[in-house]
Amino acid sequence: MHHPGPPRFLHVGESIELAPRSPDVSGTYAWRVVDKPDGSTVTVEDREERSSSGSQTQSGDRERPKAPQAAGTAGDITEQSSVSSQTQSGDCAVVHFTPDVSGVYRVELAAPDGTHTQTIRAFPDPRREARFSVAAEDVDIDRAAVDHVAVIGQFNDFTMGTHRAEWRGDEWVLDTMLPPGTHEAIFALDDEFDPYATSKITVEGAGRPRVRLDGHREGSDVVVTATAQAAPEGSDPSVEFYLDDRTSLTASNVVIQDDTLRVSVDSLSELTRIHAVPVAEQHGIADTLALCPKGGGEFSFERPADPPAWVESATIYEIFVRTFAGTAETTFEAIERRVPYLESLGIDVVWFTPVCESPTKHGYHITDLFETASDLGTHDEFVSLIDRLHESDIKVIFDLVINHTSRDHPAFHLHRADVPAYADHYERIPTTQDTTEIEWAGDDAPGHYFTWTRIPNVNYDSLAVREWMLDVIDHWAPLVDGFRCDVAWGVPHGFWKEVRERMKARDPDFVLLDETVPRDAAFRENEFDLHYDTDLYSTLRDIGTGEKPATALFDALCASQRHGYPDEANHMRYIENHDEERYATACEAGSLRPAVAATFTLPGVPMIYSGQERGVPEQRGPMRWYDGDADLTAFHRRLIELRSEQPALRGTGVEPVECNTETGDSDRVVAYKRASQNETRIVVLNFGAIPVTVALDRTIEPVNLLDGTDVSCDAGVRIDDVGVFRTR
Repeated sequence: MHHPGPPRFLHVGESIELAPRSPDVSGTYAWRVVDKPDGSTVTVEDREERSSSGSQTQSGDRERPKAPQAAGTAGDITEQSSVSSQTQSGDCAVVHFTPDVSGVYRVELAAPDGTHTQTIRAFPDPRREARFSVAAEDVDIDRAAVDHVAVIGQFNDFTMGTHRAEWRGDEWVLDTMLPPGTHEAIFALDDEFDPYATSKITVEGAGRPRVRLDGHREGSDVVVTATAQAAPEGSDPSVEFYLDDRTSLTASNVVIQDDTLRVSVDSLSELTRIHAVPVAEQHGIADTLALCPKGGGEFSFERPADPPAWVESATIYEIFVRTFAGTAETTFEAIERRVPYLESLGIDVVWFTPVCESPTKHGYHITDLFETASDLGTHDEFVSLIDRLHESDIKVIFDLVINHTSRDHPAFHLHRADVPAYADHYERIPTTQDTTEIEWAGDDAPGHYFTWTRIPNVNYDSLAVREWMLDVIDHWAPLVDGFRCDVAWGVPHGFWKEVRERMKARDPDFVLLDETVPRDAAFRENEFDLHYDTDLYSTLRDIGTGEKPATALFDALCASQRHGYPDEANHMRYIENHDEERYATACEAGSLRPAVAATFTLPGVPMIYSGQERGVPEQRGPMRWYDGDADLTAFHRRLIELRSEQPALRGTGVEPVECNTETGDSDRVVAYKRASQNETRIVVLNFGAIPVTVALDRTIEPVNLLDGTDVSCDAGVRIDDVGVFRTR
């Protein structure tokens, strides 16, 4: 079915892509706006219109100039025009929509399987004027030697060349529009990261409200109730309900009163999705409830955006595949022979860094998305490894890299060599935005993020690319239990929504983990099950270096609410990964163990990066099998075991506990309560290098559950690094 999917929610000035699902590159597609608010002059745009207008977005889906249309393609899309996509890659089947007035829009897609309608709700623009700035004295460089400065950040998807700072007075500045929250930008001097500077600013205002939908049967009606929560320091939100355009149910069949939607059972003969959006100072992300007829007037109520139940209690272990065998050559067979070690740790999930063909050690520059790397082994050997892990009840997460390919991928070579069938497979940008200093053939350059010049972005405005990447997903999904989606923020939201429905239809337990750095709650909206928690990660680093007190971790947890993540969202908690310097290398002595313990005793899904538990000092260094830190490994094993034993440590709530530090540095100590049903546990973390004595504001059993030792003393309890206690 080519229907473009659920209603979309955004703000005025934000851009989204609209695309048919299950693309047929030989089909004919036509888009038009069929309804819009008074005062709007908006149309859907094809890539040629955007290229000529040079439009850019600072929020939402990517909006960049793309390849010029191939000869023979129909003209610009207007409100009443249709666009043929009979070229081999469906040039204009994917369009972009940027609302200019707040209100409800309806767009129509004429596709090979019929005509489909999609609702788009645009809310007022929450962005405000803001300024990033860097003073010359903050950068170790002669200001006169700097010709230009590129500014990148989440506001422009970290794309070099689109925004440049101006020199004003004694500083470089960039004026832009940003929503409430804290934002950071990188100033790349002469488009290089050596040297560079950062600017962090806070735009005042409330965060995003949240909503949860639940349903029940009430006589001859089905009742859907929305429970809305205000953002921190925000006002109470209202709730707007929307019907999914893929159902025959219409507004005339429902009654909406305040935060409740009511519909007659007789009107429900098929799967029906109800969406709701909370609205206050900003709009929040939508929640979805699926009403599933079971026959005989009975219904089940499903929450399709929620993660699988197994995720909540999982412990993830990331394997950097080419160094896991230590000083020996790493192959799939070599990893399989070391599965007993993973069993001994007690982990539930293994995440492999990319295993596809690549010329690089890290594997993210892929030259064949369908085949395993020749140095790691054959496809059959990879399957054997997966089967061995499954025999041990260990799930496998595959690193899905579909934002870009290697510059050495044959498709990119054919693209740049002007082979017509590959003309639109990769992003094209004007040479005026290019920062690579490469003399590209032609009058454009490939798009990329940061200074990642060797991994050009593929072009999701191409139906052929969407079909290509869906084929990649279909190829690997049957083998594994989930995807970790590399550079998830670089792939359009609409595509991820399609991927989620595609995966969940086959296996509801399949898990999707997003790499969004910094994190963005928009990827929770019917897209991902598990999210990088960049806030806790950076806060634990700041605590470890002494820049913040230990109690700052509570602010990091509250950040999830400010971003607009619902309580049901699951966050991956970690202290390091393959992209980051090792925690013990970057932070002060004594801070590693409490930081690790925080990821295991706070709500969320803990992740261990291979070598973290063995004391590997290098970011991607070889595993220390025979000379690793045995005590540190035992500490990780016990944390995994303790979290499994203690339901309270897997609960959702966290309550700060007052503690008086009788000896030691009070700024290095934090305590909190974790509870589940009738069970309560108290966790005390000491990030200092020397033991502390603390007195808590409640009575505990002074036996540390982590190692079984009695740590009582006259003034309270002694904490070397981590203490977990029962209450009396």
